[in-house]
Amino acid sequence: MLEQYLKSRLKEKKILLMTHIVMGYPNFKDGHRIVESMVEAGVDLMELQIPFSEPIADGPVILRANQSALSKGTTVKRCLEFAKDMANSFPIPFLIMTYYNILYKYGVEKFVATMAENNIQGAIVPDLPPEEGKAYLDAMAAHNRSPIFIFSPTTPTKRMEYIASFAKGFIYCVARKGVTGAETTFSEDIHSYLERCRQATNLPLALGFGVKDKSDIDFLTGKVDIAVIGTQTIRLVEDESIESVGPFIRGLR
Repeated sequence: MLEQYLKSRLKEKKILLMTHIVMGYPNFKDGHRIVESMVEAGVDLMELQIPFSEPIADGPVILRANQSALSKGTTVKRCLEFAKDMANSFPIPFLIMTYYNILYKYGVEKFVATMAENNIQGAIVPDLPPEEGKAYLDAMAAHNRSPIFIFSPTTPTKRMEYIASFAKGFIYCVARKGVTGAETTFSEDIHSYLERCRQATNLPLALGFGVKDKSDIDFLTGKVDIAVIGTQTIRLVEDESIESVGPFIRGLR
């Protein structure tokens, strides 16, 4: 379902945009406004992060957003309700992004069933390797949801092929080692990495970790299918205002 949507959109656009918010940051009302402005600005799909106390893949900007949301009493139940509202209000796919402890404590089958009921198309769980994810993968398959898995520049080719055998929807390629939000210099050196990613899967490729402006999008056009904008929009909300998000997204194309 998600893969078909992406391939259909790619017939109309050279590169798609995926954005990211932390649910409950700055609060749920403002989060709704941010999602609305992103969709109006032309975003093609979106990650909705359930805040977690130890978000190991995230840099300081997203970490602060997680901490802020948790300090205001954000719960998993409230996040899933918000995600349902977004998925039923806007005509793009929404994904849950979070860490496996959230699913484990909630109940993996119950969590995935709720995702399906709420029209959430898939999930990104960066700390769950496929070897340890049978319950999650079985539930995702039973409910026809897309488990999104991750490649990195240090992932061996055989490992990429193994990971891809469990993935659906698309593959999330991180541009470098480390956490989100740090500086990434996009250069022709990324070619060999992306060529390995292409050889390992027929799924669309998304690339994130450090995508921050139009020059990055221009560089990635023709190399990947989806550019992921995460930290930069949260930084704009933190440093400027919610109103700055829409113009920023529109300026990326």
